[in-house]
Amino acid sequence: MTAAELEAAREAVADAGRAMLADGLVTGTAGNVSVRVGDLVAVSPSGMPYAAVTGADVCVVDLDGAVVEGPHRPSSETPLHLAVYASTDAGAVVHHHGMHSTAVSVVHDELPALHYYVVRLGGPPRVAPYATYGTPELAASVQAALADRTAALMQNHGAVAYGSDLEEAYDRARLVEWLCELHTTAARLGQPRVLHADELDAVVARRSRP
Repeated sequence: MTAAELEAAREAVADAGRAMLADGLVTGTAGNVSVRVGDLVAVSPSGMPYAAVTGADVCVVDLDGAVVEGPHRPSSETPLHLAVYASTDAGAVVHHHGMHSTAVSVVHDELPALHYYVVRLGGPPRVAPYATYGTPELAASVQAALADRTAALMQNHGAVAYGSDLEEAYDRARLVEWLCELHTTAARLGQPRVLHADELDAVVARRSRP
């Protein structure tokens, strides 16, 4: 890890926060983003409007959550991000409060597989049982929901996705919101048809062909 890599990660976190705001995935100061750089994590500062956040404002913590650099407190959801890094090969994590993701999280235990794109997330995202934000209980709940998945919904809260880098994590976070919007739209029209496990398996097999 170099100082330049860490600086780039902090800038990327700031940029991603503004992107979430522009894409309608958050309001106010909700949600958070992080990027792992070796044994350090660049993570959104707590309570700052995204439009005002610069790379210099982004916090740097170690894998135990101790602040290493930055003028502000790290996001209250830092324990959630660190739990994802501890249990996966994630290089970046995105947590948002998208309207459709949050709506689905209060109704279902798992996002119904209405589109085969769910295989891009390892399968239909599970809903992590509710726990107070910023707590170890929430971090553990999400950690369990992410088993064999790269995204999860958070009951009465929002969604989280991770990837090997920030671009992949953000794409997956947006995909979760799209899939949830598909569900909320279809449910207004009637009873949605849910894809069966064998249909999803066929998609996985198709994707693995050379």
